[in-house]
Amino acid sequence: MSYEIIAGIDIGNSSTEIAIAKVGRSETKFLSQHLVPTTGVKGTVDNLKGVSECLKAASSKADIELLDINLIRINHAVPVIGDLTMDLISETVITESSMIGHNPDTPGGVGLGVGTTILIEELKQKLNDNTDYIVVIPDSYDYEIVAHVINKAFSRGVSITGAVVQKDDGTLIHNRLEKKIPIVDEVSMIEKVPIGMMAAVEVALPGHVIRMLSNPYGLSTVFDLSPEETKQIAPVAKSLVGNRSAVVIRTPQGEIVERQIEAGSITLIGETSHVNVAINDGAKQMMDSYKELGTLVDIRGETGTNAGGMLNGLVQDLADLTGQHMSDIYITDILAVDAVIPTSISGAMAGEVSMETGVALASMVKTEKVSINKVSEHLEKKLKVPVEVGGVEAEMAVTGALTTPGTENPIVILDMGGGSTDAATVDRRGKWRTAHLAGAGDMVTMLINSELALQDHELAEKIKKFPLGKILSLFHMQLEDGTIIFSETPYPPQTFGRVVIREERGLTPLPLKEPLEKIRSIRREAKRKVFVTNAKRSLEQVIPTGNIRHISFVVMLGGSALDFEIPQMISEELQKYGIVAGFANVRGTQGPRNAVATGLVLSSKVKEEAVDG
Repeated sequence: MSYEIIAGIDIGNSSTEIAIAKVGRSETKFLSQHLVPTTGVKGTVDNLKGVSECLKAASSKADIELLDINLIRINHAVPVIGDLTMDLISETVITESSMIGHNPDTPGGVGLGVGTTILIEELKQKLNDNTDYIVVIPDSYDYEIVAHVINKAFSRGVSITGAVVQKDDGTLIHNRLEKKIPIVDEVSMIEKVPIGMMAAVEVALPGHVIRMLSNPYGLSTVFDLSPEETKQIAPVAKSLVGNRSAVVIRTPQGEIVERQIEAGSITLIGETSHVNVAINDGAKQMMDSYKELGTLVDIRGETGTNAGGMLNGLVQDLADLTGQHMSDIYITDILAVDAVIPTSISGAMAGEVSMETGVALASMVKTEKVSINKVSEHLEKKLKVPVEVGGVEAEMAVTGALTTPGTENPIVILDMGGGSTDAATVDRRGKWRTAHLAGAGDMVTMLINSELALQDHELAEKIKKFPLGKILSLFHMQLEDGTIIFSETPYPPQTFGRVVIREERGLTPLPLKEPLEKIRSIRREAKRKVFVTNAKRSLEQVIPTGNIRHISFVVMLGGSALDFEIPQMISEELQKYGIVAGFANVRGTQGPRNAVATGLVLSSKVKEEAVDG
């Protein structure tokens, strides 16, 4: 046979890519390529399902059988896992108390009302007793009946200063009242509202935010608190900042307990020294300490803290997945960025959250080679085809990137995937330098998911991948840059007045009240924190002098190089250093995709020719 059919398989954190080619002594002809989502954690036997599926599809495209393949080469896949560690210094828990920092679409009225909570049923017979009341209204009451009962109470001289409603009836009730009061509606867990307790209801004008209940001294004024009580209730005020409406109910007999939650610290272990950094010092301090350390060997988190639980938990999870001992697993890189983390409010009655500052950590976990060797062995047994583990991903990526028209050595590549950012360069003498860093597309998705409090990974992924718009009318949309476009067909009615994701096949309305500008800013800042930071970090590591001004050309690879913003962000940053950067076009046809899989195929040819020579 004058040629062999070789398949190169790149198992990534997010996707698995394959290239199949006929490899001869003087020519390589690529037959097909395919891509599927990676199954399981990269570098573990769970990958086999996705690899098998991808191989079958690529073989079908190439019009060959699996057994026609002479050799399968897979990358040396190293797992990368990202997680959040919360920077919560303390949390105030008020037993048997309630707080609502609530933004319903249609609160009623405007102003501040303070009084004692009373069920609407009890209000029916109530006479004037010189007490101010906040009426609590469950969903069993229709808005017309509610308005009638409250108006009757007004006629008897009863002082009603506000209302808390379970149904979405705030405006309907307010429009029918003889005396206007602030009303907060859509309180789903109305049964949690304590009766007979002092409460305050505040509603701001449309486009404005509450001021009294979001100010600790305002709460102190309303509830006549001591300085010590004001200090303890400050987290309540903090959770209400930026809301249009709110309710705070105080239960004097409730036991107030302050619980300390330690964010903890991490220990960065180098070849000759180690550095201990507190999470509370912030992401910048952590990364600055990292730079001073030199070569990183391992990272450990403080036991019994958020940081320790996360980092040590990652090592334990990977040990369980690979069947290795924890002592054989090391954290060889970490990326820390400041983040905002949604935290449930104790006593909340409509699922409210408070946004707390935190640090997002992406960790590179290094395992013994036996892990990917197990994948290789299982795949060979399953397919009855020889399988070998190829070289380092970054080296394979350079080989694939050099098939981009207009490129030659020396070249520096940035391979930006789902879990890691790799950089590599090879000089004219054939000497390789590589960097394999934690943090890429998955971390951006995690930050967007957290900072927008979505609790929906799939939706966060869409926000990351596609531009936004705001539907102004059934025929007009405002784009991110402020441009207004006209549609000849009406937009779907459920998108009216909403911020939407402009996907290739349609529009997805977002279940968020944040303006388009804020969502866009969070998305772009997340990308900048991860990709621009890691681009500079990785390039510094592959240049002998550590000065990236000595680089002339950078080629971007990987799924994240297809992003509509990331390549431009990195190019703009690198232009400051006189570097020309752009995304690859592997084999002149694949764009920034398939570089590692292509490199695995081509490196086998180089290896064969070297042996023959």
